[in-house]
Amino acid sequence: MAIIETEATLHEAHRDNHTHRDVNGGWLRPAVFGAMDGLVSNLALMTGVAGGAVSQQTIVLSGLAGLAAGAFSMAAGEYTSVASQRELVEAELDVERGELRKHPKDEEAELAALYESRGVEPGLAREVARQLSRDPEQALEIHAREELGIDPGDLPSPAVAAVSSFGSFALGALLPVLPYLLGASSLWPAVLVALLGLFLCGAVVAKVTARSWWYSGLRQLALGGAAAGVTYALGSLFGIAVG
Repeated sequence: MAIIETEATLHEAHRDNHTHRDVNGGWLRPAVFGAMDGLVSNLALMTGVAGGAVSQQTIVLSGLAGLAAGAFSMAAGEYTSVASQRELVEAELDVERGELRKHPKDEEAELAALYESRGVEPGLAREVARQLSRDPEQALEIHAREELGIDPGDLPSPAVAAVSSFGSFALGALLPVLPYLLGASSLWPAVLVALLGLFLCGAVVAKVTARSWWYSGLRQLALGGAAAGVTYALGSLFGIAVG
């Protein structure tokens, strides 16, 4: 077994072997899942309509309507959700800011007690809390992190969330419609393109999970294919019943 002999080598070994995946997924996760949502929902919508033995024009119109309706719905929902969350966080920050202004010593003692509970020696905990509390904005940030679990300087933007949701959903929802727009006259090219897109989305999601790319891709393909199959069957049944 190799032995690390020098301090420099130890630091390099620790650096090279102590990296972690991005467990939050960054921008990749919401973008891919937004596209996947658009893909599955619009594919299912189009296959359901096609199951009713309707015209090609009706299928295309349904796909485009599903794209627009879903993208606007996602954008509106995401904007409202993120805006509400941000407003709640800002209200809590105002409360904490007021407490720091009215009762600075109590808040400093609260911070010292928190560090003590984590194993810091009492005298050192009080000194650390005293130094950190000298800057009101820094004190607010620390209290927000420790008590609320949030970063005041990194609050999500409702507008960015809405635009990104709209774009990713619309991109995914466009795939099943694209073959028709390029001249296809049957449902199968749209289904094949959509299933390929689902596999690729699943494979990309594997970048932020511990699963292999082919497993994630096949799982998403199977789920999307099942949704399309069920809606096609329902469309066929409803088409017969209505006809």
